[in-house]
Amino acid sequence: MHSTAFESALKQFGRAARLFSPGGEQLAEYHAFVQPLRYKNKLYLYGVHTEIGYNSQGHYLYLGPAAYTLQDDGQELEIGGDLYRVERAETVFLADDPLYVWAVIRRKGEVSLTHPQI
Repeated sequence: MHSTAFESALKQFGRAARLFSPGGEQLAEYHAFVQPLRYKNKLYLYGVHTEIGYNSQGHYLYLGPAAYTLQDDGQELEIGGDLYRVERAETVFLADDPLYVWAVIRRKGEVSLTHPQI
C-alpha cells in the first residue's frame, strides 16, 4: 500500500515527534516531516505585511502518518525540543485510502498579530 511506503520514508528521514492532547496527555510518538512555510505558502494563513517586510508568524508545514489524525482543537506536537500548536490539518487520500496527514503548525510562543494566542 502507498501509505506504507510513505511511513517508511518518515521513519528513515523524518524527525521524531510526540503528539499531545489539549489536556497535555501524550497520545503518540512517531516521525514526521516539518519545514518552514515559505512566503508563497502563507498567503492564506493571515500573514501580516509590515513596514520592514512580511512577518512569518512561525508557521511550519507538517506531513505525518495517516494513523495519527491531527485536530486544531488545542493539540500540540513536540518536535526537536520545540512545541507546536496545530493550526489546520487535513488527511490526504489516494482513492479511498488515507495516505498521510497534512497540517500547518505554529511554534508555540510565536505571537500572531491577527489572532492572539489563547
